[in-house]
Amino acid sequence: MIKKLWNKCWDIYHQHEEIFNYLIVGGLTTVVSLATYYGSVLTFLDPNVGWQLQIANLFSWVCAVTFAYVTNRIFVFKSKEKNKVKEITSFVSSRVMTLLLDMGIMGLFVTILHFNDKIMKVVVQVVVTILNYIFSKLFVFKKS
Repeated sequence: MIKKLWNKCWDIYHQHEEIFNYLIVGGLTTVVSLATYYGSVLTFLDPNVGWQLQIANLFSWVCAVTFAYVTNRIFVFKSKEKNKVKEITSFVSSRVMTLLLDMGIMGLFVTILHFNDKIMKVVVQVVVTILNYIFSKLFVFKKS
């Protein structure tokens, strides 16, 4: 019974391996992003000061994008692209788009509307993670 269940789960994983791996890597990327964001606003940056909020956001983004590129390339999309400069440029460009969205939402909801920055950061991460998968799949690690 347990072996049958295990085999069924394993079959489902293999049928949707890329999505499952992206969810794992995306979750870990979110942890990197949140840890660096929370670490910076709890130690040396004040999220109630608009420019410091954006510095914390940018710092967490740089750490997360670096981690995400390496892990997505290896574990999720298993890229064989020889032109890594082109691939990295596409990856970073797509992430810049979601960064601008992230910064806009954080600026609007935290700086202007005074929502809780920690809650909003989690909400924004969900939106950004979904968009990042779509951009990575369609534009960065597309199979030729």
